[in-house]
Amino acid sequence: MQREPILGVRHLSKTFGTNPVLKDINFDICQGDVISIIGPSGSGKSTLLRCINLLETPTAGSILFKGRNITELGKDVFSYRAKVGMVFQSFNLFDNLTVMDNCTLGQIRVLHRNREEAEEYALQILSRVGMAPYCNARPRQLSGGQKQRVAIARAMALDPEVILFDEPTSALDPELVGEVLDVMRDLAEQGMTMAVVTHEMAFARQVSSRVVFMDEGVIMEEGAPEELFTDPKNDRTREFLGRYLSR
Repeated sequence: MQREPILGVRHLSKTFGTNPVLKDINFDICQGDVISIIGPSGSGKSTLLRCINLLETPTAGSILFKGRNITELGKDVFSYRAKVGMVFQSFNLFDNLTVMDNCTLGQIRVLHRNREEAEEYALQILSRVGMAPYCNARPRQLSGGQKQRVAIARAMALDPEVILFDEPTSALDPELVGEVLDVMRDLAEQGMTMAVVTHEMAFARQVSSRVVFMDEGVIMEEGAPEELFTDPKNDRTREFLGRYLSR
């Protein structure tokens, strides 16, 4: 039985000036999917996530959330972003707020929870990512890995149905990458629907339900991780994965 997608991308294009960055992108995200989006730098991966989250306005095409075209949402965009959260490469925490306040602000403003409810729920989520002891700290007092775990908790505090991760480990020192990937693995095991732009090939292979390979603004190939990593059909995919596959 075919599953209904939570998110559907249809004929999506994005042009900056005269530079086409995304060209006729089509794919679906269904409940429980963990989709890793891989490809060389400049292939349009991050722009795709930013269009899905409406941080960039698509030039053409549509993005459907439960069948509704979200490019026509207008002022409803904040409610949509609560359902489709995003975790950024550079954390994007509010530096002047504590960890707790970072995780309650959206709950209070978007979900209209009172402060007591928001703090109680934030503490539960921070505990899940191992950051509850730091609830009164400010971002400048945290390591990169800790900041990213707080950023994941902030997204989770809004009870999203999908979380988009834009290269969540690329700004981290190598020894801190593992702690963030561990949190993401836990989320995947708990059934969180995720789309992850990543250069972490081991994560893409081991955790994903599907891998999408992008190059030059198009989806070159997509499939189950074992299929794509062991027997890529596209020459460009094979070339990109060559260094990893030869290990």
